[in-house]
Amino acid sequence: MDAFTAGILQRIKKAESERDRAREEGDEFGVEVEQEELDDLRRLAADHGVEVGARSGV
Repeated sequence: MDAFTAGILQRIKKAESERDRAREEGDEFGVEVEQEELDDLRRLAADHGVEVGARSGV
């Protein structure tokens, strides 16, 4: 796995964790922010041929 792939997957995992934490805390704005970040990261990964496992959305 190259550095780009490892980095993007790590960022996706972190954004998923942050989104889930925001959801648990009832922070709707935080959920939206992290979901947008996830959407952007997944789009970037797809553009570069990096496969990302699906997780639950909003």
